Amino acid sequence: MEEIGFLGMGIMGKAMALNLLRHGFKVSVWNRTLSKCDELKEHGASVVESPAAVIKKCKYTIGMLSDPPAALSVVFDKDGILEEICSGKGYIDMSTVDAETSSKISEAVIKKGGRFLEAPVSGSKKPAEDGQLVILSAGEKGLYDEILPAFDVLGKKSFFLGEVGNGAKMKLVVNMIMGSMMNAFSEGLVLADKSGLSSKTLLDVLDLAAIANPMFKMKGPSMIQNNYSPAFPLKHQQKDMRLAIALGDENAVSMPVAAAANEAFKKARSTGLGDLDFSAVYEIFKVTEPST
Repeated sequence: MEEIGFLGMGIMGKAMALNLLRHGFKVSVWNRTLSKCDELKEHGASVVESPAAVIKKCKYTIGMLSDPPAALSVVFDKDGILEEICSGKGYIDMSTVDAETSSKISEAVIKKGGRFLEAPVSGSKKPAEDGQLVILSAGEKGLYDEILPAFDVLGKKSFFLGEVGNGAKMKLVVNMIMGSMMNAFSEGLVLADKSGLSSKTLLDVLDLAAIANPMFKMKGPSMIQNNYSPAFPLKHQQKDMRLAIALGDENAVSMPVAAAANEAFKKARSTGLGDLDFSAVYEIFKVTEPST
């Protein structure tokens, strides 16, 4: 397959680019802080000085940025994607953004003659490392079909959801559910502990119950050991909750559970937990409110 460009060497982008390299793809990488590309260079990647230079060099370029402002920046800023995107070049944005941001990027890329696909992913650091992401694509079907060999390395399943915006919306719904579940899980762990029950036994019971799921199984043991090494930073989870609630507002959907979960994540961010894993919201529930 053609050489692939990759923009953004955060927790997810780095793991995904390394996976492509391990499977024999040629990869050119860029990150705002270029030193974050050093490990990729050791594994055979070419380090390029700007998003525009990556686009110029590669037929297909993937972006994995932290939030909507970062996703827009690599497109519209000086030395950005728009300076070199043209006919025959494809940009695949795998960042988690809102549908409006995705549509804005799509329109700008297509206006320059380029091709666009949004493809946010469900999954965090470990699934990214293992090639077990779920990829939620929308946009140009032809570009989706062409990039599928790379998607097959990055993920266990790829979905094509139609027009641009649908991938972003699906990702926000998934992460809204995940964030709400993490809040309920944290409350349950605290309730079990305060009631004199073993947290470890609760995890064993949940794993055999109808609500058993990989997130509880993976996060639970670390949470009860106060280990919040970031696989998916809490600040990004709160950003996704905020964007999902905004999507609910657009569609007149009442979301009281998501709103309450968002407040808990906001509180966690305000106490300095934003860079830890999103499961660190557990710490907020462990604090006993002083009686008045």
